[in-house]
Amino acid sequence: MTTAELTIDAAASEPARSKADVLVIGVAADGDAVSIPSGVALAAGVRKELVAAAAAVGFTGKAGALARIPSPKGVAAGSVLLAGLGDFDEVALESELDADGAHEALRRAAAVAVRSLTKGESVALAFPAQTAAAAEATATGAVLGSYRYTEYRSNAEEHKRVTSVTVIAPKGSKDGVARGQFLGAATNRCRDLVNQPPLDLYPETFAKTVTEQAKGRKVKVTVIDEAALEAGGYGGLTGVGKGSTRGPRLVKMEYKPRKAKKHLSLVGKGITFDSGGLSLKPPQAMEEMKCDMGGAAAAAQAVLAAADLELPVRVTAWLALAENMPGGNAQRPSDVIRIYGGKTVEVLNTDAEGRLVLADALVAAQEEKPDLLIDIATLTGAQVIALGSRVSGVMGTNGARNRVVLASEVTGESMWPMPFPEEIRSHFDSTVADLKNTGKREGGMLAAGVFLNEFVEKDQQWAHIDIAGPAFNSESPWGYTAKGGTGVPVRTLVEVAEQLDRS
Repeated sequence: MTTAELTIDAAASEPARSKADVLVIGVAADGDAVSIPSGVALAAGVRKELVAAAAAVGFTGKAGALARIPSPKGVAAGSVLLAGLGDFDEVALESELDADGAHEALRRAAAVAVRSLTKGESVALAFPAQTAAAAEATATGAVLGSYRYTEYRSNAEEHKRVTSVTVIAPKGSKDGVARGQFLGAATNRCRDLVNQPPLDLYPETFAKTVTEQAKGRKVKVTVIDEAALEAGGYGGLTGVGKGSTRGPRLVKMEYKPRKAKKHLSLVGKGITFDSGGLSLKPPQAMEEMKCDMGGAAAAAQAVLAAADLELPVRVTAWLALAENMPGGNAQRPSDVIRIYGGKTVEVLNTDAEGRLVLADALVAAQEEKPDLLIDIATLTGAQVIALGSRVSGVMGTNGARNRVVLASEVTGESMWPMPFPEEIRSHFDSTVADLKNTGKREGGMLAAGVFLNEFVEKDQQWAHIDIAGPAFNSESPWGYTAKGGTGVPVRTLVEVAEQLDRS
């Protein structure tokens, strides 16, 4: 079901000698003019002609701007595409402290350029990619920008993307380009899962897809089916899944290298379609509810990416998969369910179901005592109200929460730390169970995190990422973000794993 992965390579040749169909050159805004960064190895004469051509067509170098021009004398490519880098700080690329913004500019410019090319062309990217990290950022952006979801189009050939990309960078940057390709490919696989229609993607087929993807990788997959969940006391998953004829699954994916000293455990919300259950959503609110499994998709692909990159850290994903439907056997408001581990929950709103399946998986994940536990979920509409559609909210223990936010600054996947106000806990007091699944309306994003905290051990380092808005882009593409599934926060989870190993 996945889209084909892009062929991407590194080359140390001079940009002007590239025989690609299109040579993409990164151009920075420089006051009222433009400049080509010194890291782009062009002869003085070619550089002068390109700057003059940019001025002639009114190209400003603004971030996201593009201008396609005929190749000047001395350039072998069929044509040249000028890609705006904005107010680009080339010096920052050499700094460990200041490089994040420059890397993000490279990712976005590469993606915008590649996405604009729709004729199956070959592309060479001439960006200031003199370091392995800069080459990685450029390659990542190119792979993300190449993304097209055409699985269900009868005219897929009309939606072509580039066939190959060469990142022109020093020989020592080859590993960075390869890493960028792995990260981009993992993000695109996450996008594929989120974009697949719920008619075809449901708990059983989701489990089969990631099982197939794990083949050939050092990743072990265990699928716990509906009967085993019932027998094992996973009341959250079985309760939410009762209304559907397509039963729930709990999928465990394990990447466990021999010398790993640290263990990262990921828990992903995987509601393959959310109707709201008997607390039925309005029709318009259901239109994008195929994306309600974005957390599970991100967790799964982060594990596969860790295996591809051969990270020296153990990474486990728990995918809590269910379809929330209003069938005759659906759980009812006022039902009391028993979460795995024993705690009881009074279900007052069946549309607050994500926290129930996550609770089961969080308890199960902690039985292995991971060094760091992160759950990822399209959990609350309140997240979108608070932070918009591009910024994820992060809650949890202070150390874990801050670790995730700092990792997101490296990857460019915007996140913001949020608190757990102590007064919110009382909103979940129940007269018949240990707690109820809904509280007051205000602070809904924070409240959902407070609920989940009830299933996390006191000494467990834990972060909760609410990606309700950022997981799915309903607007036009921007930067390296496609329309539809975005793949957030696969790259941040991989970065967290790497930083955990170094800590």
